[in-house]
Amino acid sequence: MKDVLVKIKSHQVSREAGEDEMEFITEAKLYRRNNTTYLLYEESEFSGIPGCKTRLRLREGDVQMKRFGDGAGAGSEIVFEKGKRNVGFYDTPFGPIEIEILTNELNSTVSEEGCGELNIDYEVSLKGLLEGRNHINITVMQQ
Repeated sequence: MKDVLVKIKSHQVSREAGEDEMEFITEAKLYRRNNTTYLLYEESEFSGIPGCKTRLRLREGDVQMKRFGDGAGAGSEIVFEKGKRNVGFYDTPFGPIEIEILTNELNSTVSEEGCGELNIDYEVSLKGLLEGRNHINITVMQQ
């Protein structure tokens, strides 16, 4: 297991909520198991979901984002696969909401040495309550 830094940038656009950007840097753990790379980091007040941990499972062709812990969003699980529609759940204080993801682009150069980038461009629909397009860029750097 390696200690790394991750710089996370997200850009969200929706008709209902407008446009929003966020960027932060945090410490993370990077490890490899069964030909799969994992990134694990704690969310913060800045990300809007304190008390929550995020685990990214990076495999050839897909990325799974799973959140767990005590914060809002804990229990959420989303899978990104280029060109595919996936249904997942986003946990809220009012219970889980079904979320549908259509991944437009998915590129990863993250290596087990602890460097690289992950880019995900996707469209999201929260059970008809919110629809939008998001882009996440995660840069992994050695400490």
